Amino acid sequence: MKPIVSFGEIMCRLASPQNLRLRQTRELEVTYAGAEASVGASICNFGGKARYVTALPQHALAEATMDTLRAVGIDTSHVLRTETGRLGVYFLETGANQRPSNVIYDRADSAIAITPASAYDWAAIFEGAQWLHLSGITPALSQTAAGATLVSAREAKAAGCLVSIDLNFRKKLWNWEPGTGARELAEKTMRGILPFVDVVIANEEDCHDVLGIQAGATDVDSGELDTARYPDVAKQVVPQFPNVSKVAITLR
Repeated sequence: MKPIVSFGEIMCRLASPQNLRLRQTRELEVTYAGAEASVGASICNFGGKARYVTALPQHALAEATMDTLRAVGIDTSHVLRTETGRLGVYFLETGANQRPSNVIYDRADSAIAITPASAYDWAAIFEGAQWLHLSGITPALSQTAAGATLVSAREAKAAGCLVSIDLNFRKKLWNWEPGTGARELAEKTMRGILPFVDVVIANEEDCHDVLGIQAGATDVDSGELDTARYPDVAKQVVPQFPNVSKVAITLR
């Protein structure tokens, strides 16, 4: 099986234990994760081959993230180690009963956010590969990361790979263009990437927030879902991006 490549940020996750609020705890549980890295881990767990690409600083915490990836069989030989930038961090407050979970991001100036597309050896990254997986989280980090995501998709297509992307809208992150709202910036950026994509993965809220597409009478803010209209969402995506061969609408 040819390897599947994923490109994105892996971070240090600091979570409050036992459903405590962050302000209540004096201890935090440490794990390392990222949306694109999790896809690579799933592929390896199913017996496939995964190749992960990111940029990380050169210190012990970054080595810990690499150990986490290698432990499940992910190829990390194309991870770029940088002299500048930091390891992204996020703090997780797990919800309880009616209280929702809360995330605090501390990702500004992370290594991947400041590393330009030209720093990656795309020819080597996609050599022998069959697929590239992306998410809408990485281009939300910075204009530089958005540019690298676009180039990765373009280079993957040039190398003969299929490309998938999970729209994965994160309102708190889309703030790198002053004067432009999160949804407007996300739509402008993602519409530049989608012409190089074969498979779009999203839920109805992501399609609404990123592409302005709505599932019938669904009101994504109220939580009232009209799942029977989800095929209409896919039918609205494909005419806008004829290169897209499949649209997966997730529901949870």
